[in-house]
Amino acid sequence: MLWYFNICYVSFLCLLLGFLFCIFLSMSLIFMDQVIFIEWELFMINGSCVVMTMLIDWMSMMFLGFVMFISSMVIFYSSDYMLMDKDINRFILLVLMFVFSMGLLIISPNLISILLGWDGLGLVSYCLVIYYQNIKSYNAGMLTALSNRVGDVAILMSIAWMLNFGSWNFFFYVEYTKDFFEMLLISGFVVLAGMTKSAQIPFSAWLPAAMAAPTPVSSLVHSSTLVTAGVYLLIRFSPLISMYFWWFLFYLSVLTMFMAGVGANFEFDLKKIIALSTLSQLGVMMSILSIGYPLLAFFHLLTHAIFKALLFLCAGAIIHSVSDWQDIRSLGSIIGSMPLTVCCFNIANLALCGMPFLAGFYSKDLILEMLEMNNINLLMFMLCFISTGLTVCYSFRLLYYSMMSVYGINGSYCMSDEENMSVSLLVLGVAAIMSGSMLSWIIFFKSDLICMPLYLKLLTLFVCGVGAWVGLEINLMNTTENLYYYEYGVLSSFLGSMWFMPFLSVYSTKIMSLIVGAIYVESVDYGWSEYFGGQGIYSNLKKYSGFLYELQGNEVMLYLMTFFLWIFVVMYIIIFI
Repeated sequence: MLWYFNICYVSFLCLLLGFLFCIFLSMSLIFMDQVIFIEWELFMINGSCVVMTMLIDWMSMMFLGFVMFISSMVIFYSSDYMLMDKDINRFILLVLMFVFSMGLLIISPNLISILLGWDGLGLVSYCLVIYYQNIKSYNAGMLTALSNRVGDVAILMSIAWMLNFGSWNFFFYVEYTKDFFEMLLISGFVVLAGMTKSAQIPFSAWLPAAMAAPTPVSSLVHSSTLVTAGVYLLIRFSPLISMYFWWFLFYLSVLTMFMAGVGANFEFDLKKIIALSTLSQLGVMMSILSIGYPLLAFFHLLTHAIFKALLFLCAGAIIHSVSDWQDIRSLGSIIGSMPLTVCCFNIANLALCGMPFLAGFYSKDLILEMLEMNNINLLMFMLCFISTGLTVCYSFRLLYYSMMSVYGINGSYCMSDEENMSVSLLVLGVAAIMSGSMLSWIIFFKSDLICMPLYLKLLTLFVCGVGAWVGLEINLMNTTENLYYYEYGVLSSFLGSMWFMPFLSVYSTKIMSLIVGAIYVESVDYGWSEYFGGQGIYSNLKKYSGFLYELQGNEVMLYLMTFFLWIFVVMYIIIFI
C-alpha cells in the first residue's frame, strides 16, 4: 500500500495543514485586533433564535491549532503503536471525531452548539475508553460517561435558563450585571459543568480510570481535549461568573492539586502517575483562573498540552517496548536501550516540574508569583507550594524507577526507538523546549510589574529543589522494612487512594440503588409478581391439568359415578320441572 493512501498519514497531513492555517489566522487576528463572528439561524422558538454560531478570535484559533498539532503527532505516532490492530481505521476515525467535537466546542460562543461538542466529547470518549474490550475497560468507560453526564445536565439547565434572555450567545451578556438571579444560576451550572469535565473534587475518580484507553488516546485526552474542555469553558464564561463561585472553585481546585500530588507519590502504574499529574495541573489552571487571571490559565493550558502529550507518548513507547507492562518497579536502566525516548521523557518531566527555560517554567513560575501577590489565606498558599514540591517529587521518583534504577524483570526485553514514534517525540520535544517562551511573547502584549522580596522570588525554585531531593531520598530508602510497611499498609490506604474518592463517588452512589433493587426483586419480582404472574399461572395450570388427566384415566369406578350422576340429574329434571 502506498503511504499516502494510509488513513494515518492522510489524517496526519490534513491536521498538520489545519494547524498551520489556525496559527496563521490567530497571528493575523492578534496583530489586526479583530474578531470574526458568524451566525447561521436554524429556527426560532418562543422568540429565541436557535443559531449555529462560530466565534473566530485569536484565542479560539490558537487553541484549535494546538489541538490539531497534538492530534497530528498522536495519529502519526499511532501508525506504529497501533500497527498490529485490525481495527486501526476505526480507531483513527474515532480520534478524528474526538478532535472534531473539541473543535466544535472551541469555536462556539453559543450554548446550543457548545452542547453538541460537549456531548460529542463524552460519547466518543466512552467509545475510546472501552476500545480494549474487557471488564476493566467497560467499568472505566461507564464511570467516565456517567461522571460527565452531570456536566451535560448542567449545560442543559443553563440552556433552559438562558431562554429568559432571548439568546443563547453568552457573549451578548458579558456586560450584564452578575447579581441577577438568572445569571447567578446559569454561572453556577457552568461552574458545575467545568468541574465535572476537568475532574475537580468530588468528580476526580473518572480521570485515572480513563487510562484504560489506548495510550495515544490518553495523550490526546489529557493534553488538549477532554479534560481541558472544562477549563476552556470557564475561561470563556469568566466575565459572567460571580465571585462566590470563584472562591468556592478556588478551594476545591487547590485541594484537587494537593490530593493528586500526594496520590501520585504512592502510585506504581506508569500511566496513572501521569494521569494524576494531569489532575494536579488542572488544579493549577483552575486555581489561577479562580483568582482572576483567565489569560494566565490559558497560557498554562497551552504549555501543559505540549509537554503532557510528549510525556504520554514517551510512556506509550516504553510500554509498547516491554510488551504492555506498566509497573514502574519492573522497569529500570532503559536509557541504554531507548536513548531518544528517555531524552524526550526527561525533557517532558522537567517541563512538568517547571525547570527554568522549559515550557512549564514560563507558565508555572508566573502562576505561583501571581498567587504570592494575591490576598489568599495562608493554608491555601502553603498547599499550592507543597503541591508544586510534590509534582517534582513524583516526577523524580518516576525518573528514578524507570531510568536510574537497576534492571527490573523486563530488563531482558529487546527495547528500541521506533521510527514513526521517534519523529513525533522529537517534534513534541522541540515544542516542549520552545513553546513556553514563544507563547509568552505572543499572548502577553504588555508585561505587568511583579514586585516581591527575594525570598518569595526564590521560593518556587527552593520548593522544586526540596521536592526533587525528597523524591530521590524516599526511593533510596524504599528497601527498608519500616517504610515498606507504612507505604503499603497505612499511608497508601488513604493517601494513595485519592482520599477514597473512587469508593465515595462509585460505591456510595450505587449502594442505595442496589439495596432498593434487592428489596424490589425480593418482594415484587420474586414475590407478588411471581405469585400472581408466571409461577402462579404455571402452578394452577399444572393442578388443573392433573385433574383433567385423572378424569381421562379410563377407570370403571369413575364411569359408573358419572353414569349414576347423569341419571340423578335427569330424574331431578323430570320430577321437579
